Amino acid sequence: MRLLRSTDLALRVLMRLAVAGGTPEATPTTRDVAAAMEVPYTHAAKVVAELQHMGLLEARRGRGGGLALTERGRAASVGAVVRAFEGDGDVVDCEGATPCPLASACRLRGALRRAQEAFFASLDPLTVADIVAEPTGPLLLGISKLG
Repeated sequence: MRLLRSTDLALRVLMRLAVAGGTPEATPTTRDVAAAMEVPYTHAAKVVAELQHMGLLEARRGRGGGLALTERGRAASVGAVVRAFEGDGDVVDCEGATPCPLASACRLRGALRRAQEAFFASLDPLTVADIVAEPTGPLLLGISKLG
């Protein structure tokens, strides 16, 4: 399974904010995030807005503003974040512009759906805090372009 760019960016933003601590660099702006992760600002802004809407981070404007992880964000299930960004659609599009002739009797669609759910379920017990625990957190800080 391949994650959408927005899902990947959301997880990386959460991880980076989780290890930032109380330093001045702990509150990068959306522009900082976009530049550091080499993505268009508009893409980063959409991801940040969705994470904020989910209550996983706070975005403060103005001088001294920036992005900060909330407690809810630190405790967020990685599986829930991935589900939110990936959506609950099927892995394959059997109903598209050219519907699959096997759609009414296909076993593959159900098998792929179960595999997708198993993928999500394997991520459900992991929290953002879990995936930045040592040795990942210190390493992430050391290689981060943010801060």
